[in-house]
Amino acid sequence: MKPAHQIQRRVEFYETDMAGIVHFTNFFRFMEACEHSFLRSLDHELHGLVEGLETGWPRVNANCDYRAPARFGDLLTVSLFIEEVRNRSVRYRFDIAKEDETLVAEGHLSVAHVAITDEGIKAVPLPDELRNKLLGFA
Repeated sequence: MKPAHQIQRRVEFYETDMAGIVHFTNFFRFMEACEHSFLRSLDHELHGLVEGLETGWPRVNANCDYRAPARFGDLLTVSLFIEEVRNRSVRYRFDIAKEDETLVAEGHLSVAHVAITDEGIKAVPLPDELRNKLLGFA
């Protein structure tokens, strides 16, 4: 399956642990950076006003399986795939690979589309235009 979106980034020294390997928490940051880039490519922001509502995308589930080490200086490609588009949420899969195509990690994010109001946070339907764009990749 072809990815819906990809970014590339080089591993920075501060992202590694004392063994020189990318610290596991950074893979979640890499996935989020790819998701944010993807949403911007669809003319949608992660946090902002949509149809008069302040909206956001909190995570309802996140996981990552680590396959091989990534080290300082490695060029990583983060690929985003749409696994499921629902009325109020999206499930993404991410593959993170080195230049030689070694799969370093595979992760998933399930995100809800919410409105942030004075009464609290409430799941709301995806805007039709965005939902249609997302379905084009599913």
